[in-house]
Amino acid sequence: MKLKTIVLLSLSVLSPAHAAMNHSRMIMDDKMMIMNANPDKLPQDCPKISENVDITIRAGHKHALKFAGKMFAFDQQEWNVKPCAKINITFINDDQIRHQLMVHGLPGYLYPDGMVHLELYGEGQLQASFIVPSQKKTYLVHCELPQHAEKGMKAQLKVDGGDGDLPSIPGISAPVNADSYSVEWTMNTWITLAICIVFGFALPLVIIMNAASAKALVVSLWMSLKTRWKRNS
Repeated sequence: MKLKTIVLLSLSVLSPAHAAMNHSRMIMDDKMMIMNANPDKLPQDCPKISENVDITIRAGHKHALKFAGKMFAFDQQEWNVKPCAKINITFINDDQIRHQLMVHGLPGYLYPDGMVHLELYGEGQLQASFIVPSQKKTYLVHCELPQHAEKGMKAQLKVDGGDGDLPSIPGISAPVNADSYSVEWTMNTWITLAICIVFGFALPLVIIMNAASAKALVVSLWMSLKTRWKRNS
């Protein structure tokens, strides 16, 4: 996939036929999209790149199983890097559906709309790099598809320890609007609950009583057979 991305970049520059694949700092085909990748342009407050950080981020339903009530998630919910770090992301989609990885709040003079965007349509992986400023800050990382972030696909990237935790990060911070699984207490609900309670108490008693009766029957048969055997002998 890395080679595929490099080839797309080269074709978009050299071939007019592929120019539509790379416009407004966007590279895309029928499988993936990268927007605003920045492997080499330094932010204004960075004299040089402080470190190269390789981060692999997986996205999918199975990563949400550790969070109650969530449907999608990244395999990690937080990353910490130094100021002016160059971050090399390998984004892996473990599902058959579309997932995105978006980093928000970056400086607009380097990243249009203040964001870096990676997107995959189904299983696969994608690579892109970007450079963070020197500011101590916590950046939002999420999937912007409808309900994906609300259902758990949300994380945070901290530069120099960050400036606090963002809300509603699974496993890290409390939700702004907690999921509610309230029960509507109608007459049918109460009847169902009463039946469950009755059966919950009655069933163990029936099993115990039947077990005792069965044991008594077996003992009685055994004694009867034993008596007959003695008589015949």
